[in-house]
Amino acid sequence: MGLALEQAKVAKENNEVPIGAIVVYEDRVIASAYNIDNDPTAHAEMLVIREACKSLSTSVLCDADMYVTLEPCPMCAQAISFARIKRLYFGAYNPKGGGVEHGAKIFQFCDHVPEVYGGILEKECSILLKDFFTGLRHL
Repeated sequence: MGLALEQAKVAKENNEVPIGAIVVYEDRVIASAYNIDNDPTAHAEMLVIREACKSLSTSVLCDADMYVTLEPCPMCAQAISFARIKRLYFGAYNPKGGGVEHGAKIFQFCDHVPEVYGGILEKECSILLKDFFTGLRHL
C-alpha cells in the first residue's frame, strides 16, 4: 500500500486527485498509476489495469493483486472483476462514491469476486485526500 500511496502523492504534486494504485504479480510491481484529470474514466484503477494487462500481454490478471488508496468506485470495481484481479487491498473507505463496501456494492452482481481487504493505511490515505480537497476550497 505504501507504493500506491506514493503514486497518490505524485498525483497531488501534479494537482490531480491523490489516488494511486499498483498491481503486483509474482511478488513484483508490474504496473502503477494515479488519477488523471479531464477524463472521467482515467481513474488510477482503470489505468493500472490497462498497464498490467499490457505488461503481461493478457486481459486476465487472475494471479495479480491490486492496491489502491481509496475504495474503488462502481466503474472501477466492475473493471477489477472483469480483469479477474485475485485480491483487492484498499486504503480509505468511500461512503459516498464507493462501489465495493459502500454504494452499489458491485461485487455482489459479478461472476468474479476478488478477495477484498479494506482499511489498509486508512488514516494516511484519508488525510492525503482531505488535505487535497481542503486546499482546493481555499483557492
